[in-house]
Amino acid sequence: QVQLVESGGGLVQAGGSLRLSCAASGHTFSSYHMAWFRQAPGKEREFVAVINWSGGNTDYADSVKDRFTISRDNAKNMVYLQMDSLKPEDTGVYYCATSLTYYSRTYASSTTYPHWGQGTQVTVSP
Repeated sequence: QVQLVESGGGLVQAGGSLRLSCAASGHTFSSYHMAWFRQAPGKEREFVAVINWSGGNTDYADSVKDRFTISRDNAKNMVYLQMDSLKPEDTGVYYCATSLTYYSRTYASSTTYPHWGQGTQVTVSP
């Protein structure tokens, strides 16, 4: 059983920052690769960022590269998404997800990262 709980979302103005957190339990966290996805209103869920089990490898969607930073703390079973220079297009529900296989942005999907939390809402105003 894998339990994922996202938090840290909220309402911010364009140019602001948010830090999302995902608490994981029910498995050996350090063995899992972790990813963030988001779903904007009226759009399909899309990949945002991924970090491998050790934290040594990361990958990002082009739309967030150099603005978002994914990190993890295996001692606390936590993964984070630091979001800076937020834009209205970043608005959506953000989800964390896990996989036992590392998939970079090319192959990341709801199929390759099958375990999901309930999500946290991020709203960026103009």
